[in-house]
Amino acid sequence: MKIYRRLLAYGKPYSAFIIPFFSFTLIATFFSVFELALLIPLLNFLFYPSPDAAHYVTAPHFSMSATYFKDLFYYQMYHFKSLKPIYALYFMSAIVFSAVVCSNLFSYLADLTMIKARTLLVKRIREAIFEKINYLQLGYFTNEHKGDLLSRMNSDVFEIEAVAANSVEILFKQPYLIVGYFVALFLISAKLTLFTLILIPISATGIALVTKKLKKEANAAQASVGRLLTIIDETLTGMRIIRSFNATKFVLNRFSNENDIYRRATLKGFAKRELAPAFSEISGVMIVAAILIYSGSLILSHDPAALNAGKFIAFIAIFSQVISPAKAMVAAMANVQRGQAAGERILQVIDTPILIQDKPNAIDLKSFNDKIEFTNISFGYTADRQILHNISFNIPKGKTVAMVGPSGVGKSTIADLVPRFYDVTAGSILIDGKDIRDIKMESLRSHMSFVTQDTFLFNDSIFNNIALGKPDATEEQVMQAAKIANAHDFIIHTENGYHTNIGDRGIRLSGGQRQRLSIARAVFKNPEILILDEATSALDTESERLVQGALSNLMKGRTTLVIAHRLSTIQQADEILVMQDGKIIERGSHQQLLGIENGNYQRLIKLQELV
Repeated sequence: MKIYRRLLAYGKPYSAFIIPFFSFTLIATFFSVFELALLIPLLNFLFYPSPDAAHYVTAPHFSMSATYFKDLFYYQMYHFKSLKPIYALYFMSAIVFSAVVCSNLFSYLADLTMIKARTLLVKRIREAIFEKINYLQLGYFTNEHKGDLLSRMNSDVFEIEAVAANSVEILFKQPYLIVGYFVALFLISAKLTLFTLILIPISATGIALVTKKLKKEANAAQASVGRLLTIIDETLTGMRIIRSFNATKFVLNRFSNENDIYRRATLKGFAKRELAPAFSEISGVMIVAAILIYSGSLILSHDPAALNAGKFIAFIAIFSQVISPAKAMVAAMANVQRGQAAGERILQVIDTPILIQDKPNAIDLKSFNDKIEFTNISFGYTADRQILHNISFNIPKGKTVAMVGPSGVGKSTIADLVPRFYDVTAGSILIDGKDIRDIKMESLRSHMSFVTQDTFLFNDSIFNNIALGKPDATEEQVMQAAKIANAHDFIIHTENGYHTNIGDRGIRLSGGQRQRLSIARAVFKNPEILILDEATSALDTESERLVQGALSNLMKGRTTLVIAHRLSTIQQADEILVMQDGKIIERGSHQQLLGIENGNYQRLIKLQELV
């Protein structure tokens, strides 16, 4: 239950729900027991004479006791009976009806209170997961399936809401009903009630053994849901590739196999979970049969003090009501095992340590005045896989440094280190002499804009994509950024101009249009530091020329780190770094690097036929 205690902590403050919930539950329990207890006087009135009627000729004296209310009830009943017997029947029917109404009314209020608590609990759990995901280092997502994370945020949280939270509600509520019913049973016949209490633990032991095995199947089912979501996401994203390679049958088989794994795991869970209430039902019938035998022997003994027919029927009626909450509790315990598996998966995400975060004494970067220094930096995504090796270079303020080299040598990794998407494993990156690990990340990133080779746009309007994170942006500001990025002309020809929705990941736009929107987003931020990772890679020749001119104007007076494969785009850089195997092997301006005989840069230039 440790998992539930942690999850329930998200529902604080409890005082807003606990006091009204328990108050309403107690009142509802009282009326539920009371309406069944009324069977005794009703049956006695209908089928037996009332030898003690003389005792209720006068109204009882008021006192805060159960005896007073009992005497008052019988006084009113016999008063109406003395006028006309049918009046007494009307009176008792009205009392039963009122008890039923009150029982259901207060039960509804208790349920409504718990629903408010449940929805708040689930809301906060979902927000906690989403917040944690947004603060985790990027390296975390390279080791996790996106579908599994989606499953934890949706299926697992839904499991907590639909199963665990509901079960906790039952486990808090139903015991009150059971206690109330057993109090009434003891008052009717202590002997018979003790007899039933001996039988109940026998059935409870069997049920506990069944529910204990549910957690394993629940874990398997939830993990399978994550893999299913991953397959679905990959299929929707890569539909063109799948069809072009005639891989549709392969994908369908892959999905079908995983879906069958989920079905089998779910089937095992359902089989065991449904066994618990079935076992409970059989146990309940066995107990009732035993009660009938024992109570029948008491009645046949002709000892009215032990049990009479009216008490016997009331006892059976009340005990039958015990079975319903008992079954609900059994089912809840089975569901708790399912919920526990979902809770573990949720807490695994919440408990994941954030490896990259601000230091307690981190400072704000109020301005950028001098240079960015890379001092003997090394980095590896894992301890045994180093990507960068002892790299050092500077980017003076207002200058442009470009990095070239084959794929996989660490160019994009260096770009990711500047905003602290990852932290260096050795060495340091300094801005104006301050280690970026000593600067607040939000402050650090506020001075930067990024345009990456993997263009990402939101399923939103063009306006909101350009003005990302700036809800107070004006249309004039957004339009100016779009013009600089050579995007304005195609935007105004879309269906609703700047307020056109571009679909999932900008699917309604061409590759070049998406890239120009990404550039416009960077232009709009008006940063001091630009990081351009293949910023023109998706553009046709004409668009590339226009956008490159816009970027050249934007880069004037700004500090820019450029990663490029098209060497035509970086010939004007103040310094070009040629990388290979995670190291800088050549550096200098375009002309200086061309002068290196048989150099790597010279070879790249010749390959691209730029000389």
